[in-house]
Amino acid sequence: MRIHEIKLREIHMQLVAPFETSMGLTHARRILLLEVNLDGTIGWGECVAGENPFYSPETVETAWEILTTYLWPMVKGKEFVSAADIWPMLEHVRGHNMAKGALEAAVWEAEARQKNVSLAQLIGGIQKHIACGVSIGIKATVEELVEAVKKELAAGYQRIKIKIKPGRDLEEVKALRKEFPQIKLMVDANSAYRLEDWRTLKRLDEFYLMMIEQPLGWDDLFSHIELQRRLDTPICLDECIHSEEQAKAAIDFDACKIINIKLGRVGGFTVAKSIHDLAQQAGIPVWCGGMLESGIGRAHNIALSTLPNFSLPGDVTASNRYWVEDIIEPEVTVTRQGVIHVPTGPGIGFEPRVDLIDKLTVRSEHLY
Repeated sequence: MRIHEIKLREIHMQLVAPFETSMGLTHARRILLLEVNLDGTIGWGECVAGENPFYSPETVETAWEILTTYLWPMVKGKEFVSAADIWPMLEHVRGHNMAKGALEAAVWEAEARQKNVSLAQLIGGIQKHIACGVSIGIKATVEELVEAVKKELAAGYQRIKIKIKPGRDLEEVKALRKEFPQIKLMVDANSAYRLEDWRTLKRLDEFYLMMIEQPLGWDDLFSHIELQRRLDTPICLDECIHSEEQAKAAIDFDACKIINIKLGRVGGFTVAKSIHDLAQQAGIPVWCGGMLESGIGRAHNIALSTLPNFSLPGDVTASNRYWVEDIIEPEVTVTRQGVIHVPTGPGIGFEPRVDLIDKLTVRSEHLY
């Protein structure tokens, strides 16, 4: 196999409603799409880097620079056997997993199309449908949050995740537990707390949550070890896990009881599969987190979620939760039972709407 050319596009997509986390408020997304020509077969990937370096050090701008200046020359004209060979070819660049993951995922998709199999099948997925949870941003009032949860439960979602931050935590969770005593409920702090806040986090034990996601610093594994000792509620690590080595350390030192695997955060399918296998061997469940992806990134998340140890509902939701019009067809839909049926067609199983992508493109670059 050989990559003959790649094309980068930046598109702008307006969210249906603003999404607020402890890191700020998002109204629209700048999304970097990557198109790979693998021996005449086209594969698509999406870089999940944000507009600002708040979730991770990467941004759309840094990813564009790394892809064009460093990653493309590393794979240009090189022969390889399978998409699994791409990750080792990029190892001399430290970090920049989201840029690497976009390129690597696009090659996986192209290989699946070339072999006329689904991406899920190519990576070893076995699940025919995936359970869906939903992530709800910080709302202006508790009453507004309760109404948002009612709406998502009515739509069939199996698990509710709410974003929290200091001062917007205990009251919200208490209200939801009173209103919905039986639902699967979790919270996500996106690193908004510090270890000295452990007494506040300890009070969340009262509300039998599924997990507290990434409560402490994005690179502070040590403090999560101490915090998990003090909590009954499982900690789920997200931002802390960038590699198989970090996942192993988190498991070995009991820094968490659950891991959120995001394709872009770890650098693509090769590393994601390694972390999945490691966690499965250790009896640690995993699930797939979301990054406000377009349909292309969402389709890759669906494929990833078919691996056997993705046993908890992830943040893979219907297209219309975020976009008036998505850039794939058909759009991603969720059943009334809160599941997505995994497509069986070649590659991601959805077709990019190139006409709409072109309309939304604000810049592009073709690399030969």
